[in-house]
Amino acid sequence: MVSLVGVIGLLVLVTVNTAIAAVSTRFFRQRLDTDWGSVIYVVLLTPVALLAMTLVISGVLGLGTNLGSQSLALLVSIALPLVLGVSVDFFWMPAPDEIELPDTMRE
Repeated sequence: MVSLVGVIGLLVLVTVNTAIAAVSTRFFRQRLDTDWGSVIYVVLLTPVALLAMTLVISGVLGLGTNLGSQSLALLVSIALPLVLGVSVDFFWMPAPDEIELPDTMRE
């Protein structure tokens, strides 16, 4: 049986990983000039950061619960937050070109 602490730990893991995915997606979209460059970086580098954070949260801090299989654990801790983070950045945040910056911030 799954404990309440395990479920809360899993929700913390998914929330933190979703925030990391959304911030890294926004960072790559703002910094890279090409459309495909940001997609490649998000697909290749963001899962590495999510894996590292998953190892810290579930291993060192001991949060989370046993999901039963490795594939389900990877799906819940890396794939789901990656999809949620990218969708948060693309659908709920304004595009980087639409944001007005002050003159002192422009190059």
